[in-house]
Amino acid sequence: MSDTSPATPVDFWFDPLCPWAWMTSRWVLEVEKVRDIEVRWHLMSLAVLNEDKLDELPAEYRDLLETKAWGPVRVVIAARQEHGPEVLGDLYTALGTRIHNKDEGPGRETVAAALTDVGLPESLMEHWDFTPYEDELRASHKEGIDKVGQEVGTPVIAVPGPGGEEIAFFGPVVTPAPKGEEAARLWDGTLAVASVPGFYEIKRTRTKGPDFSNL
Repeated sequence: MSDTSPATPVDFWFDPLCPWAWMTSRWVLEVEKVRDIEVRWHLMSLAVLNEDKLDELPAEYRDLLETKAWGPVRVVIAARQEHGPEVLGDLYTALGTRIHNKDEGPGRETVAAALTDVGLPESLMEHWDFTPYEDELRASHKEGIDKVGQEVGTPVIAVPGPGGEEIAFFGPVVTPAPKGEEAARLWDGTLAVASVPGFYEIKRTRTKGPDFSNL
């Protein structure tokens, strides 16, 4: 008898600006090939996360959040609201490929080109400077960040645990994104660690930035 049980849902919150979330997202898609999971995409925002502490940030990062972080998430939340959550995965892939792999940056032309890549209307760019869906953006962000706390960023991942409880965590931050069985081993290990009651953090210091060479 064949197994007809549904795939395990994996909820993934991203900001298209974040290179580390991009790396983790490519890893999760590799996991989807070798584990019975289904990734469901959600939007969060580094601009929202940091809007009350801009004065505490380095000038370069503050400028990034103030001038470049809002436009892309406004367009993405508009795409989600007007065309359904199912468009987010392909749109995120198009955005991340252009912003990170091709180093085009998160400007208007890049986002408009990504919309064209996935067949979404360019009229969504009208949301760049203002969107009536800001409440929905903030609600999506809050849903993700409340699962892990305000002291982390993107990505956030949530999965159902073996006993029905939710397992949610930030990361993992990984570069380059592992593939095949290596991706599966990292997935299994991450779930094992994150499911331990009382687990708080595991971390090591690295100096290397994200490696997009194998994407």
